[in-house]
Amino acid sequence: MTELAQKLKIQKFLPGENTAMLMIAIAIGVTAGFANILFRTVTELVHEFIFVNGHEVLAINEGGWHRFLLPLIPMTGMVLLIPLSLLYPGQVNGYAFTKFLRKVNIEGGIVRFRTIVIKIISTALTIGTGGSAGVEGPIATVGGALGSQVGQFFKVSGNRMKVYIAAGCAGGVGAMFNAPIAGVFFAAEIVLLGTYEISSFSALVISSAMATVVSRGYYGESPAFPIPNYHLANPVVEIPLYILMGIIIGIIAVIHIRFFYIVRDRFATLRLHRQLKPIAGAFVVGSIAIFFPQIMGDGYQYIEKVLAGDGTIWIMTSLIILKIFATAITLGSGGAGGVFAPALFIGAVIGGAFGGIANLYLPGLTASPGAYAAVGIGAFLAASTHAPLTAIFLLFEMTGNYMIIIPIMLSSIIGTMVANRLYHDSIDTVDFSREGIDLHEGREAAIMRSIKVGAMITEDVDFISENANVDQLLKIFSIAKNSFYFPVIDDTGHMVGIISMQDVKNILHDEELRLGSRVGDICERNVITLTPDDNLYTALTHYDVKGIEEIPVVESKTNRWVLGMIKRRDVINAYNREVLKRGISERTATISLN
Repeated sequence: MTELAQKLKIQKFLPGENTAMLMIAIAIGVTAGFANILFRTVTELVHEFIFVNGHEVLAINEGGWHRFLLPLIPMTGMVLLIPLSLLYPGQVNGYAFTKFLRKVNIEGGIVRFRTIVIKIISTALTIGTGGSAGVEGPIATVGGALGSQVGQFFKVSGNRMKVYIAAGCAGGVGAMFNAPIAGVFFAAEIVLLGTYEISSFSALVISSAMATVVSRGYYGESPAFPIPNYHLANPVVEIPLYILMGIIIGIIAVIHIRFFYIVRDRFATLRLHRQLKPIAGAFVVGSIAIFFPQIMGDGYQYIEKVLAGDGTIWIMTSLIILKIFATAITLGSGGAGGVFAPALFIGAVIGGAFGGIANLYLPGLTASPGAYAAVGIGAFLAASTHAPLTAIFLLFEMTGNYMIIIPIMLSSIIGTMVANRLYHDSIDTVDFSREGIDLHEGREAAIMRSIKVGAMITEDVDFISENANVDQLLKIFSIAKNSFYFPVIDDTGHMVGIISMQDVKNILHDEELRLGSRVGDICERNVITLTPDDNLYTALTHYDVKGIEEIPVVESKTNRWVLGMIKRRDVINAYNREVLKRGISERTATISLN
C-alpha cells in the first residue's frame, strides 16, 4: 500500500471539519460551565467574607448611626481592586465588554488567558462588596476568552476564531441563567452581531447546551430567579397596556444609555488619581444604599421580591432612577462588571411599578404586578442592548409558559424600536459610534465608500453555459468549494443570468428533467451586478435589499463580461481590516505627536 493510500485510509476515520468544530464546541461548553461555577463561587465567597461579615463587624444591621458606615464595605472592595489595577493597567476598571466586542469583531479575536483571571477577581470584588453591576457581561467575556484560547491552540482562521469565542460566550451566559437558548441568541445577536452561518450556529447551540448541563448538575434546574405563573387576565385591556409599557421602557432605556456614558465621561475628566476614582464611586453608591440598599450588587434578591408582587410602587419608581444612577457611578468610576443584571433590575421595577398602577386603576382586568415585572425584565434588556431575541427567549425559558411570549414580544420589539429611534446605539456600541464605526450594523459608511469592489476580486469564478443541462450544472456544484451561485453566460461569454442550487432543487430527483432542462431556461435573469468602480457600501446595500450572499462583478453595466463574484463575508472582512488599519495609523500618529 502506497503512503498516499495509507493517508487516505486514515483520513476516512478522522472527523470532518464541521464534526471537529462541534466536538471542540462541546469541550468549550463544558469548560465554560465549570468557569461559571468558579465565577459564581468566588463572587459568593467575596460577598460572604466582606459584605456579610462587614455588616456584622460594623453592626450595620443594628441601625442608628451604624447604618452610615455602610459605604465602607463597597469602598473596601475598590481598595482591594487597586493591586490588580496597577498590575494590569487598562484591563481591570470600568465596563469592558465593548473592548471585548472590538477584539472579537475587529482585532482578530485574540484574548489572553489572564483575562479570565482578571474578570473573575475584579467583578467578584465589585459586585460581592455591593457595587451596582452584573456578572453576565464578564462571564460572557470569560467564556469568550476560553474559546479564544482554544482557537489560538489550534491556530484557526479569524472567522473560526469568532465562532469559538461566541461558543464560549453562549456557554457562559446559558450556564449563568440556566437558559441555553438565551445563551445562543446572546452570542448570535450581541457578540456576532447577527452575522453567523448554520455551522457556527450549531457550535453555539452545542456549547450553550453543554455548559447548561454542567451548571444544572451543580446548582440544579432552577433559573437565575423564579418567575411566577403568568397569564393574560384580559387581552383586550392588557395588550394595549403592554404596548404602552414598551414605549415607556424604550424611552427609559435611552436615558439609561446616555446617562451611563455621561457619568463615565465626567469621571474620566475628574481631577482625581485614577486609583481613587473607584473608591469615590463606591462611597457615592454606598451612601445611596444607606436609604435604598436594594441598589447594591446584582439586585437579584429584590427582583425576586418584585416578581412575587411584593414591591411598593413608590419604592420601585424611585429605584428606577437610583439603579440607573448607581450603575453608572459604579462602572463609570472604574468598578468592574457588566450592565446585564442592572438592566434586568431596572426592567423589573419599571414593570412592577407599571403593573402596580394598572392594578390600582383597573382592578380585576389586569394580571398581578409580578407579571408586568417579568415582561419588563425582558423588554428593558431588549431595549438597552438592542437584542430582542435574547430577551424573548430568556423570559420564555425562565417561565416555560407560552402565554408570556405575546406580551414579551410586543414590549421587547416596541421598546427596542423606540430606543433605536431615539438613540441609534445600544449600550454596547456607543464607543464605536464615537470612533466613526457603526459596529452594530457591521459597517461604517465612510470607510466602506473608500474601498472599491475592484480591489476585492481575487478569486477565479466558475461559469456555466446557458445551453448546458442541469446534470452538467450539478457537476460544477460538486467541485465548487465555497460558491453557491454561478453566472450563466451566452455564446459570446457575456452574462445573461445567475443560477443557484435553490433554482434546481425541484428537479433533482427527475432524471429526464435534469437532462432535458437548459440552464438558460431556469436561471434568474434579473440580476444585480457590481462593477470594479462601485464601492463596498453599495455592495452591502444590495446584499441587504435582496437578502443574497454573492453578487457578480462585471466590466461595466453595458459590457456584462464577468470578472468574478464578491461575497458578503469578504466585504465584512475587508471592512474590519480597514478599520483596524486606520485605528493603528491614528494611534501611531498620536504617539508621534506626543
